[in-house]
Amino acid sequence: MPVLRIPTPLRPYTNGQSNITVAGSNVSEALNDLTTQYPTIKPHLFNESDELRPFVNLFLGENNIKDLQGVSTPIADGDKLMLIPSIAGGADVA
Repeated sequence: MPVLRIPTPLRPYTNGQSNITVAGSNVSEALNDLTTQYPTIKPHLFNESDELRPFVNLFLGENNIKDLQGVSTPIADGDKLMLIPSIAGGADVA
């Protein structure tokens, strides 16, 4: 089964787990399985229309799924997916 790596800021929603085994033949099914296992993570990944939030980046190996087939990207047993939330902020320097 594929494994989804959870970044530290989202681990409180996965009971502290950093690697979650997920079921599915594509990224969408894997994310659905993740949110079934850990429902409290869903609003941090998806908007009200059940679309992946724009600041959530998901990598299959070294490739951003946005550069592949998006959430339709096929996955296989042993694949490693990594969630990487974009980080914004900082101070303006005048």
